[in-house]
Amino acid sequence: MTAFRFIHASDLHLGRRFANIPQPEDGNIRGRLMEARHGVIARLAQAARDHGAAHVLLAGDTFDTATPSPSVLRQALTAMAEDLDLTWWLLPGNHDNLTNAEPLWERLSAEAPATVRPLLDATPRIMTETACLLPAPVTHRAPGRDLTEGLGAMPSPDGAFRIALAHGGVTDFEDTGAHIPPDRAARARLDYLALGDWHGRLQIDARTHYPGTPEQDRFKHGRRGLCLAVSIEVPGATPEVTEVETGQFWWTEADLPVQAGLDTAAALDRLLPPSGRRDVLMRVRATGWASLAQRADLVRAIHAAAPDFAWLTLNAEALGALLDDVDLDTIDHAGALRQAAETLKTEAENPDLSAEDRGVAAEALARLYAYVTEQPA
Repeated sequence: MTAFRFIHASDLHLGRRFANIPQPEDGNIRGRLMEARHGVIARLAQAARDHGAAHVLLAGDTFDTATPSPSVLRQALTAMAEDLDLTWWLLPGNHDNLTNAEPLWERLSAEAPATVRPLLDATPRIMTETACLLPAPVTHRAPGRDLTEGLGAMPSPDGAFRIALAHGGVTDFEDTGAHIPPDRAARARLDYLALGDWHGRLQIDARTHYPGTPEQDRFKHGRRGLCLAVSIEVPGATPEVTEVETGQFWWTEADLPVQAGLDTAAALDRLLPPSGRRDVLMRVRATGWASLAQRADLVRAIHAAAPDFAWLTLNAEALGALLDDVDLDTIDHAGALRQAAETLKTEAENPDLSAEDRGVAAEALARLYAYVTEQPA
């Protein structure tokens, strides 16, 4: 018996619109992110070829909604049909579950090429002469039960690899009974349990893995998306699992500590990645204390660097204000602007106000300073 090799991926979320990402006036970051998700299909196919795999297992949420546009669906199926030696196995997840997305799966079943196999019921499928796929499709967005419970009773040919495909959480914080037990692979005599739902890479045990999404869509995980190339020598052997980077975009966050006297523009320059910025979405979180001049320099530096990036933004909510008369003199020595600045300074330093209200006053003062000094706010 030869080793069985396959690609495990999940949570492609094809068609996601990224409405949470502000669209710059001179760019199309949402369009680029949507296109990168479609491009993952080709990168998964290449990963399969590189690792000698003839099967790609998609563990749910292939589509972001129950009603993807006709172009999203057709273009996905067309891309999956390009390599006739590669079979794609699609499991309904919570976003594209069997109930809400019934028309989607009906269309997909009718239009899918021979290389695409939708898994619409919990019935074993023969993948090869030596491998059996045991699917646990998601029936409802929140099914309220463990859909992998029946895997142990699913039959498979004697001596065949038992590969299961499911979508859901292993840890159930609300104790609803819907979680997947961490030892499901052992209970169901599985050689491998391919899971989806968690968007970051996570290994539960040697036979149970989440690959995360192959193209990241949030700052939470701090690395590019990937898939897993899995090889199992013989039934019962420990799987060899290799991480394969597939993501185009890198979503990252970084802290920028600020203190009195720091050249904030230079500090930012040291923090930013030196290359590959076009495919980086970055959120800089400024902490500590800054004068109005330091803050204005930092904001100006962010604005100057932003065109290099797919998306770059500054979060200054945790940046305290060091306010002195020098900054106020820069705004105005007297008159209405000076009076407004002093009022804002008083509010920003008033311990009787909430932290949020003090922050609003400090932000307003910083914007006034930036306006007067003709720097972007």
